[in-house]
Amino acid sequence: MSDVSILLNALAEATDHDAASEALLALAAWVRAGDIPFTLGPLASQQSIEPLPFRRLEELESRLQADQALAVAVRVAMAKVLSGCGGESLFARVGLPSDRGFLAEAGGRLADRILPQPMDRRSLAGLLAGMLPDGAAVGAFQRLPAERFARLLELLLPGPEDPLWPHLLGILADGVRLVIARIQAQGLSPAMRGANPAHPVGASPFWRLATVAIPLIEGGGNGTVAVREAIDACRVEMHLVHQRIQRDGVQVDVVYGLEVLDRCLTRLGLMLAIIEAGDRPDRVEAVRRLLLRLALHSHQDRSLRDLARTNLRLMHQKIVERSASVGEHYIAYDRRSYWSIWLHAAGGGVMTVGTAAVKVAISSLHHAVHLAAVPTGLLYGANYAVSFVALQHLHLILATKQPAMTAATLAGIVRSTQGEARIEALVERTALICSSQLAAALANVIMVALGAFAFDTLWHLASGRHWVGPDEAQAIYQTLSPLDSGTVFYAALTGVILWASSLVGGWMDNFSALHRLDRGIAEHRYGSVLGRSRLARWGAAWRTHIAGWGTNISLGLMLGMTPALGEMLGLPLDVRHVTLNSGILSLACAGLGEQWWGDGFVLRAMAGIAVMFVLNLGVSFALSLFTATRAFELEPGELRRYVGALLRRALRHPGSFVLPGGR
Repeated sequence: MSDVSILLNALAEATDHDAASEALLALAAWVRAGDIPFTLGPLASQQSIEPLPFRRLEELESRLQADQALAVAVRVAMAKVLSGCGGESLFARVGLPSDRGFLAEAGGRLADRILPQPMDRRSLAGLLAGMLPDGAAVGAFQRLPAERFARLLELLLPGPEDPLWPHLLGILADGVRLVIARIQAQGLSPAMRGANPAHPVGASPFWRLATVAIPLIEGGGNGTVAVREAIDACRVEMHLVHQRIQRDGVQVDVVYGLEVLDRCLTRLGLMLAIIEAGDRPDRVEAVRRLLLRLALHSHQDRSLRDLARTNLRLMHQKIVERSASVGEHYIAYDRRSYWSIWLHAAGGGVMTVGTAAVKVAISSLHHAVHLAAVPTGLLYGANYAVSFVALQHLHLILATKQPAMTAATLAGIVRSTQGEARIEALVERTALICSSQLAAALANVIMVALGAFAFDTLWHLASGRHWVGPDEAQAIYQTLSPLDSGTVFYAALTGVILWASSLVGGWMDNFSALHRLDRGIAEHRYGSVLGRSRLARWGAAWRTHIAGWGTNISLGLMLGMTPALGEMLGLPLDVRHVTLNSGILSLACAGLGEQWWGDGFVLRAMAGIAVMFVLNLGVSFALSLFTATRAFELEPGELRRYVGALLRRALRHPGSFVLPGGR
């Protein structure tokens, strides 16, 4: 007798629920062991997963089709298993985010992984986890063709007249009730409704959902249009919450609540599709779609890796929600705004000449009087911070601050579009970002170089000496060389610092909006002394500039203190900022006079500037783009299509990456 016959006979001869469950799990393990290993696929790419043959499932089907008596006995045993299981946890808890914090949830999953855990055979959730215990099993289930799934249900489960089906539909209805209760609790929470709700509780779509869905699950098929409209209204309300947090500040509770609502509404739609189908043939496909999602979520609920990934995604959402709108100001959509970026970036380059000159002076002071690392770092940081804040208030552009903001604008496209429209929009926006970034960077570097030569010429006429001496100029040449120093690493590190400063600015902007600090300033009790109109102006200025202040001051201090931190820790840490070092290199060239070419070492220094250009902007943009795409789960397949479409655009219309609208 074959293995499948032995296992099917054991299932058919089971006398109680526990014995039948044990036999069913053994049969599932035998099926899993016979097929090639599969990888777990994301839900978004279900349609792209190629169905593959399942040898042991074919053997199972053939055996049941050949022995009708055995098939009947197996269906009776399966009814015995399913009728003895509860399903509320499967439908209302599996895959829905837990209210426990990250550490508590991670500790619980780790304990489940280490400690021996009994299998819950009286729960559909436990039964599903036992039949599909790992990612490979879930991946195989994802590849099961719909036709074969339908045949298996027909072979293994009793017909629609069996008492099993009212039992299962009752469990499903209870799951719907629990999911609706979760939706109401989350949607009507104070964090979601905000300080000034748009409508009373009774008019909220989250409240109305129950009034239209409960009659459907109790009457079985009536009012489906009203339920779908209520679900759509709930999603519209969620969109309004998104708009509110972009304006008033992002709360962790709200980001988490939106995630819970999205999953609950999706789950509710899948369960209602089964109820709506009734006895129609499309019920099998509705069951398959729900089981696919439940199987994947059941696996993810046990995974520490998925817990970390989900929490990182929620953190990324919080980061980018308020950065995207700021980044729009750094993108040129037409020729007029493009030349405006050139003009403002040219002004930024001219102003950076002063920053570079002061930096050289501080470096000379540090070596002349042997100034300690921390005071030197603070002087560097203050110089940078004052310069960056001045650039902000003069509405000038520093190219290296653009990538972190412009990459965040791509998150809005990922969130609001789907399919090919999303890829096309991402490619179009990326081309505009590249042309804008290139314009700002070139204007910065050209003007800081010309400005540095002009500054040194004026200083030489006034004082009779150059701002940078010959020995110091030669040292600068060597310091900037990518072959004779750590310029490559330092330039990449600077890109990380540029990205990190944008996070600080975004956090400060969000904190200020969330706690309404601008109103607190405007309505301060000292208004009677300082004047209400003055405090109102201060509050408005705070609201307008706090994000920039946070970004610029933190950037200046991090750039200034990184070398000092490296010196204190004995680590080779330094920074290489492309615009700033372009100015310093120009001052060094001017300081050498006619000997500025030296031994050709200037070529290495200029190569270092090119390396800084690529790494400052590239690393900062890459980190920001990673944050943005992780926030809204751009799938690997979509990312590959995006990169491919970007390369095709670059080959066919390279001019569009240089000028907006260029070919």
